[in-house]
Amino acid sequence: MKHRGRSPGTRTLRGRVWVEIDGKPAITDAGADLLEQIAVCGSLSEAARRLHYSYRRAWMLLDAMNRRWPKPLVKTATGGTRGGGAKVTEFGRHILRAYRDLQLQLGHLLDAAGDPFRSP
Repeated sequence: MKHRGRSPGTRTLRGRVWVEIDGKPAITDAGADLLEQIAVCGSLSEAARRLHYSYRRAWMLLDAMNRRWPKPLVKTATGGTRGGGAKVTEFGRHILRAYRDLQLQLGHLLDAAGDPFRSP
């Protein structure tokens, strides 16, 4: 089949980073987004609503992250007049900052690579 001289679209390199511990995801884009929302609103259920996650998905994601790291990323409280709450721990803030920094570094690396797929 003959190429019709169509000009190529703008190519942009993209990449994703996540951290695994013992082969299981310990923090991903979704987990980082959840941590950020919990930090902002202090509630797992509100964070889930803001991200359009089901409460079950948010809870399972948070539970998996908390179990995989040596210290919890978020502490939760049940009950109370306002229904408890959630708070990102100092360790959780450290992990979130390190993860977001890695995402930026990856983005810069991919930007610096230019377009390795252009024709010679």
